[in-house]
Amino acid sequence: MDQYIEFISNHYLLSFSLVCVIFLLIQDLVSNSFNGYESISPLIAVTKMNNDKTVVIDVREPNEFLKSHIENAINIPLGKIEEKLPSLEKYKSQPIIVVCQTGARSVPACKTLTKAEFGQVFNMLGGMQSWEENKLPIKISNKTNN
Repeated sequence: MDQYIEFISNHYLLSFSLVCVIFLLIQDLVSNSFNGYESISPLIAVTKMNNDKTVVIDVREPNEFLKSHIENAINIPLGKIEEKLPSLEKYKSQPIIVVCQTGARSVPACKTLTKAEFGQVFNMLGGMQSWEENKLPIKISNKTNN
């Protein structure tokens, strides 16, 4: 036991860093277990889209959506997701994949959907940026799909 105390006192920065990393890992595990939604990669998202009646909700702004989006995706900007919940009620029992540009805006949308008791909500990691990096098909349109 004295060796551990001596090591910690001689390497306090290293010991402090270890404690911080352990704390962050535990925090991440705990928060992910209580999310209510699952994060999936674009390739798993494609599998879900092929096997189920999966709905894709794109929470980017309309101008971003027009540049490129996933085929049959519904564009609902993040700021309007709560007011559009009644129109999404018909998809409550279906898997829903939420996508944005990089994966950051889709997290609050997933939280909103799970709070509204949507059963199967998935956040696509990396968003459209990751989708395009994986060379998956995109669609370019002239109007939004609401």
